[in-house]
Amino acid sequence: MRIYCHPISILFLALNRLAGATTTITPLVPSTPSPIMTEFPPPKDHSHLIIDGWFHERGPLWPGQAFTLKIKEVLYHKKSQFQDVLVFESETYGKVFVLDGVIQCTERDECSYQEMMAHIPLYAHPSPKKVLVIGGGDGGVLREIARHPCVEEIVICELDADVIQISKKYLPFMAKGFDDPRVTVHIKDGAKFMEENLAEFDVIITDSSDPVGPACVLFETPFYKAMHGSLREGGIICTQGECVWLHVHLIRPLVKAIEPLFDTVEYAYCTIPSYPSGQIGFVIATKGGEKGCKVPVREAEEGVLKELRYYTPEIHQAAFVLPAFAKRAIFGDE
Repeated sequence: MRIYCHPISILFLALNRLAGATTTITPLVPSTPSPIMTEFPPPKDHSHLIIDGWFHERGPLWPGQAFTLKIKEVLYHKKSQFQDVLVFESETYGKVFVLDGVIQCTERDECSYQEMMAHIPLYAHPSPKKVLVIGGGDGGVLREIARHPCVEEIVICELDADVIQISKKYLPFMAKGFDDPRVTVHIKDGAKFMEENLAEFDVIITDSSDPVGPACVLFETPFYKAMHGSLREGGIICTQGECVWLHVHLIRPLVKAIEPLFDTVEYAYCTIPSYPSGQIGFVIATKGGEKGCKVPVREAEEGVLKELRYYTPEIHQAAFVLPAFAKRAIFGDE
């Protein structure tokens, strides 16, 4: 899930500050409704992103490009306690869920992100019993975790309760993940929750909006330390890793920052046309062991594979094969 403030850049700034560097942040000037927008962030209600019946996603993190969808009907548009929330029915991508002007998911392609974020760490773990999701209030990751009968307990920490309720009403194809009896919902800060639950989880998945206000803590080094502390030995984390076509120079500092914490740190990705440049990655790290997560250690049931739209055991392994430029930039000459 994405908003205007980039998670990896927040971490990068935090590391600079820890190193004693001085960082100056220039205030961004709100723009006005116009066919050509160059100033960010937009007005608080983001209504200017709807022009002539089309939704236009523009952002400073993908300069010089935009993604546009034709709107059939606006279903919901209000501000929650934390963010602007928009849901609309599109002409070609089904229902579209937008937070602070940035597309979080569409009915057409959400499967790739949800399935890969959940199934890569879960099938790389020999026996995941207890799983924690930070963010993920749309329920999509929960839906995929629930496909694993070996999982006994699923815990989710979502800061914005409105996201859950709106998703249940307008995105039932994703929010049905909340219907599983193994799911326990906590409306609270994920970092604090993990600090209170040490060595509790086999897998931790962070599927949250990029940091704005209170969410910033989710993408700083202390949060990764909290994840490490809340993992059981042999545990796996999976977090959003952004786009190699746009942010490869920012992904490397994140990987390098958490390498001292975890035994293995790897990067995988999936294709998803409604995200900038049609791609998004995952940072996947393990606590204990040296094998990493590139090869599934459990076989998916045939019935499950028939229900999935994106994930397969083959694409699990292929997701870790990076383009040459990305491999060099993230991992050097390894």
